[in-house]
Amino acid sequence: MTVKQLSLPELTEACVRLGIPGVGLWRAPVQEYGVEAAAKLVREAGLGVTTLCRGGFLTAADPAGRAEALADNRAAIDEAVTLGTDTLVLVSGGLPSGDQDLAGARERIADALGELAPYAGERGIRLAIEPLHPMFASDRCVVSTLDQALELAERFPADQVGVVVDTYHVWWDDRAPAAVARAAGRVFSFQLADWTTPLPAGVLNGRGQLGDGAVDLRAWRARVDAAGYDGPVEVELFNDELWARDGVELLEEVVERYVAHALPR
Repeated sequence: MTVKQLSLPELTEACVRLGIPGVGLWRAPVQEYGVEAAAKLVREAGLGVTTLCRGGFLTAADPAGRAEALADNRAAIDEAVTLGTDTLVLVSGGLPSGDQDLAGARERIADALGELAPYAGERGIRLAIEPLHPMFASDRCVVSTLDQALELAERFPADQVGVVVDTYHVWWDDRAPAAVARAAGRVFSFQLADWTTPLPAGVLNGRGQLGDGAVDLRAWRARVDAAGYDGPVEVELFNDELWARDGVELLEEVVERYVAHALPR
């Protein structure tokens, strides 16, 4: 999504040329290209698929909505298998219309994970709960902190359900560093983005280029390293100004910024 202006073939070609070993894929462009075709394209380019994003949206209170969400997440798990990744990122979902019960919504997520975790585990897929900044709690994700994500994940085996540490969403939380340490063995994905203000209208596409904002990216890298995480590091930027630029040039800049601001010294 950082360079969504590139087609999947353009993305894979650019990653190979720049020495980027893996790519986190999103379901919509993969489905549009064809899941099997996308898997073949990435595999033949010699790239790994770091994660598949996204599953989740598990807060529906009505039986039909719950059944639909479970079916969609099972499909996402199967897509992850086809793509060759072992990690499906979950954005848990916001409050249903007219609902103000955050705790109840989180319990519905736990109930859904109780069904999905064994299905995923049998297929070698890990479910990674991503907490989102509290500004998204009403419409996108009632899980707002790493502590809340861990409270859900820790109900399940450590090889089945874990968390995503995304700097954009957790940098503000003074309890998050301790939560990263607590999450040792359950950090399934680490994502980088910077926090810049003012946020754009709608706030969704306000993720800053690495090094442009308030987040100490290298400090967060040190925290996840200390927790034993040795997996891929993803850069995930939603930004209309960045998407308006040439995608290959942007990807080159992302590599330069990663080295300058997040690569351990």
